[in-house]
Amino acid sequence: MSRTKSKSEAKQGSSTGELKRRLLFILLAILVYRLGSYIPVPGIDPARLAGLFHSHQSGLLGMFNMFSGGALKRMTIFALGVMPYISASIIVQLFTPMTPSLKSLQKEGEQGRRRLNQYTRYLTGGLALLQSLGVAKWLMASKAVFLSPILFYFVASVTLVTGTLFLMWLGEQMTERGIGNGISLLIFASIASRLPSACSDLFMQVRQGQMQVITLLVLAAFILLVIAVIVFMESAQRRIPIQYPQRQMAKGGRAPQSHLPLKINMSGVIPVIFAQSILLFPSFLASTFSKFPGLSWLSEVSLQLSRGHLVYNLIFVGAIFFFCFFYSALQFNPKETADRLKKQGAIIERTRPGEQTAKYIEKIMDRLTVVGAIYLTLVALLPQMLMTVWHVPFNFGGTSLLIVVVVMMDFVSQVQTHLMSRYYKSWGAGKGSSKGGSGFVR
Repeated sequence: MSRTKSKSEAKQGSSTGELKRRLLFILLAILVYRLGSYIPVPGIDPARLAGLFHSHQSGLLGMFNMFSGGALKRMTIFALGVMPYISASIIVQLFTPMTPSLKSLQKEGEQGRRRLNQYTRYLTGGLALLQSLGVAKWLMASKAVFLSPILFYFVASVTLVTGTLFLMWLGEQMTERGIGNGISLLIFASIASRLPSACSDLFMQVRQGQMQVITLLVLAAFILLVIAVIVFMESAQRRIPIQYPQRQMAKGGRAPQSHLPLKINMSGVIPVIFAQSILLFPSFLASTFSKFPGLSWLSEVSLQLSRGHLVYNLIFVGAIFFFCFFYSALQFNPKETADRLKKQGAIIERTRPGEQTAKYIEKIMDRLTVVGAIYLTLVALLPQMLMTVWHVPFNFGGTSLLIVVVVMMDFVSQVQTHLMSRYYKSWGAGKGSSKGGSGFVR
């Protein structure tokens, strides 16, 4: 008995050690990311660059800077961040259902998934190159460069593309060797790194009399309320009761009951990030190329696609709704679920198995997706209200708050799942060894 117990404790200790190694790898990866965000691109005038961001910090550049963790403001090797990778993922996921070759790859399992990931990497490099050339052109037009144009174009494009590809690789390593999604953790680190300076700006406003103490307290309470709403909505489920009549006939008595859980917000924070990326990219391109002769009309396009304008809000809301339905359809297939329930001998009360069950589940999913899209829209538009009513000097709340809370919830869930799986594996192995058998591992 004691020998079995010691073996179980040893296995549990080894699983805890593995978790520590995974968490340490994540911390080291984030440290590398933060160090790289302070290595500047050669050939840029820091004083001129600081002046540019001081005059545009509340606009489009402010949003780019938030997702890069301040790297764009310092114009470092990680200035583009992971936004090209996110944009490439959007394009690949959008075209996969519409392209027969990509759709067939999706059905090939692990090998097909690797091919799609490879296409995403290639597209990430192309988008990063395009964005780096746009950044270089913008810096040249703003006279923030002291190198020759040809040399700076080469240096900036090579540096920024390499930085983005390294972050893509680093995120994949964090996913494989760490806990949770590596790209999401990098975005979380970018936003979290901005919070101390943002809070310092808030307290400075209070000290200078630009904001009342009572306003700060109300703002803090409001943010806590939003966090509570996000936690509640991300955990909320619609449970559809299901029954097993065949088991009732076999065993007699009442039919065993279970439920089919459907999350209200099945797509998580993905629609907000995708919608933000869709709007940031064309707006940045329009702002960059508006300085070319004959393309001055693009400055008006860039202005209409800036935060706070009606066109921006309409496209942003429409993009959130679209990606909510699109991503939910990728994550959950009502027909496949109905077929699986039919094979298991399970039915939904007052609903026929098969096609009628699929339509019933799809109707519920559509309603839940609408509720989830409305919730994401309200939370994502929160920064504009904060900046308008309380003149908050940073993007606190809304998209950033949603990403931080959702990523942390997913991270904690992944840690708990890892601990539970390791515990049951060690328990099953210990139980099998104590009986002299092979042991059952779920």
